[in-house]
Amino acid sequence: MAYFFGAGMATDAFVTAFRIPNLLRDLFAEGALSSAFVPIFKERLVTSSKDDAFKMANVVITAILIVVGLVVLLGIIASPALIYLFAHGFTDDAAKFDLTVSLTQVMMAYLLLVSLSALIMGMLNSFGRFGIPAISPAMFNIGTILVVYGFYEYFDQPIYTMAIGVLVGGLGQILIQLPALLRIGYRFRFSLNIFDAGLRRIGRLITPMIIGLSAGRINILTGTMIASFLVEGTISYLNYSYRLMHFPLGVFAVAIGTVALPRVAEQVARHENKEVGETFLSAFGLNSYVVIPSAVFLALLGQPIVDLIYQWGAFSELDSERTALTLLHYSYGLIGFAVVRVVVPFFYAYSDSRTPMKISLLTVLVNLLLYWPMIKLLDFAGLAAATSLAALLNGALLVYLLPKKGVEVPFARLASTTLRILVASLAAWGIARFLPYGLIVPLDNSVPGRLLALALPSVIGLILYIVFSFAFRIREISLLKSRLLRKRQTGK
Repeated sequence: MAYFFGAGMATDAFVTAFRIPNLLRDLFAEGALSSAFVPIFKERLVTSSKDDAFKMANVVITAILIVVGLVVLLGIIASPALIYLFAHGFTDDAAKFDLTVSLTQVMMAYLLLVSLSALIMGMLNSFGRFGIPAISPAMFNIGTILVVYGFYEYFDQPIYTMAIGVLVGGLGQILIQLPALLRIGYRFRFSLNIFDAGLRRIGRLITPMIIGLSAGRINILTGTMIASFLVEGTISYLNYSYRLMHFPLGVFAVAIGTVALPRVAEQVARHENKEVGETFLSAFGLNSYVVIPSAVFLALLGQPIVDLIYQWGAFSELDSERTALTLLHYSYGLIGFAVVRVVVPFFYAYSDSRTPMKISLLTVLVNLLLYWPMIKLLDFAGLAAATSLAALLNGALLVYLLPKKGVEVPFARLASTTLRILVASLAAWGIARFLPYGLIVPLDNSVPGRLLALALPSVIGLILYIVFSFAFRIREISLLKSRLLRKRQTGK
């Protein structure tokens, strides 16, 4: 997208248009719906029978087809009003406003496709099928890339290839999973039953989740509205930098939270609060050990990262500088987002979705209040700064309130470990960032030059981080070392 479209009117329009169905997907797909559906489907599978679980799945899918189908239809009809509300700054440019509305209408159907994909993924996971569901989201990217490459030259407004690619990718997410779904014996039958016990339980579980998620999504849409009044390209800069920040979040924090949930749920069921505390300490420590250096890495090496990944084709040097600045102010928010991802599953294990919801509502309010002073101080990058500060507050409040569930949280130990990891990270990548590499190798704008400008400080920073971890006696490096040695000895 950066190569073909850069950061300007067309990309601002696309990002804004895609934001509406993409934010709703958190409610109807991988977010609240999936989190509520999977445990109940799995319970039916274990306590009743496969046929009974499939009957419940038919009821849920039927409900999704009707409810989400209506949401999609309403979204298409209401697109002009939605863009007027959430990107009001676009109204001064009729062409930009109309383009955004049209792109929104094209992409609204993605919400239904991704919702069905998420339910199929949950069913396959419940049967122990993880490979194909894990690959399926890549179809979204592949579909978009192929459509842009194949049809870019055939459109007067080429950004439409991105929108069509979204639909192709969403359809691909479903199609790649269908063979595996058929192999487990599932066949869809339209089944409208609003009194189904499983559907009603999902409804009760999903309500507080939706409220909590909706608050954050409204906050993002509010940020989009504010950004629409700022310098052209602001929405694109925020989108490009957010993608980079979200990479370590998805790779590390989400994975740690996902792995921790089944273990802590079992411990809670057995009333093993001490063991829950140990699981929390382990998950929090490992999360901090990988996420804090990732945040420092993005903050100190943001410019060479953006130069290497984005600054090609239509993406200018100015675009690169502004994206790197925005990334700097998203980087420290990564720590808060990661803490939330790891800690929230502990509340869910205690069947408490209300506390995270209340904290989410509070931090959304704080975020909104921070927008104005942060924009005054940092211009467009202030939007990222406000979001990051609110994320840090969200994470801190969740950790602070966790002992109320009976979990032992050694705050002094957590603070000491976090501080040592932060100092080790700053020292490692601070030294690595400012070494005079240009005296040894040429660091120009060629591909090899940009690769070296990023690879050299990255490798040296990583080595220094490991050295400082041992020097500062950070517990997590010793645990990782012992696990690696154990795997080598056992061959597992």
